[in-house]
Amino acid sequence: MPAERALTLDLPLPCIMGVLNVTPDSFSDGGRYLKTGAAVAHGRQLAAEGAQIIDIGGESTRPGSGSVSESVEADRVLPVVEELHTMADVTLSIDTSKAAVARRALAAGAAMVNDVSALRADPEMVNVVAAAGCPVCLMHMQGVPRTMQEDPSYDDVVGEVLAFLEERLEFAVAHGIREEQVLLDPGIGFGKTLEHNLLLIKHLGRLTALGRPLVLGTSRKRFLGAVLGAEPGERTVGTVATTVIGLLNGGAIFRVHDVRPNVEALRVVQAVLAAGEPRGTES
Repeated sequence: MPAERALTLDLPLPCIMGVLNVTPDSFSDGGRYLKTGAAVAHGRQLAAEGAQIIDIGGESTRPGSGSVSESVEADRVLPVVEELHTMADVTLSIDTSKAAVARRALAAGAAMVNDVSALRADPEMVNVVAAAGCPVCLMHMQGVPRTMQEDPSYDDVVGEVLAFLEERLEFAVAHGIREEQVLLDPGIGFGKTLEHNLLLIKHLGRLTALGRPLVLGTSRKRFLGAVLGAEPGERTVGTVATTVIGLLNGGAIFRVHDVRPNVEALRVVQAVLAAGEPRGTES
């Protein structure tokens, strides 16, 4: 592991996490960046557009997807991590639920783990993260990607997601992961209906009670298509809308495919929120 890298969650928030899928079957851009050269070029583009985190994944987690072997996943992502880890002012995240892949990616230059299973899929993952001392994102998912959208059901989706994330945070800390290194993600689109997703975005602020930065991943997802009647490549404006709402409701990190418009949206919202009071309104 490169000695000069500090594996700490030291990012100016809010910020944008750019999606880099090194897969043949991701729902939106599967196959476009499967070759290492194309993936590296796209990663550099994401950084140039303002992404402060680049999330590199070698296994699709779209609804209905199956798993791939450790060797296949590692072969996809490790060359990309090795090429990109020297970029200044960018944190590389490895999007995996496999401890062995995470360990190798961290050794190759990644500095963060994004585990959609929230440390449940591989019992060794918590030990890998704790030993590395790196940041980790824990996400809520009902079921597994292959079946999660067959019949998602909740009595109180916001309350149940809150309780799940609280339990996962406690589990991580109890197993040696520093609380200040944990990010939490409500898992938009992972075992949720359209209504569930909308409720979680609307009430995202309830999750801030856990005291950890919230990651919101809505980019190009199916629920936006249901609202807009649009294909994945036509959901950029819808994604930006959720980024703005998410920021106003307490979101801190926004995982997106289209970096530039979301960066610009964050800047505008922050500028408006930072504006002073008009003259004549001061007491």
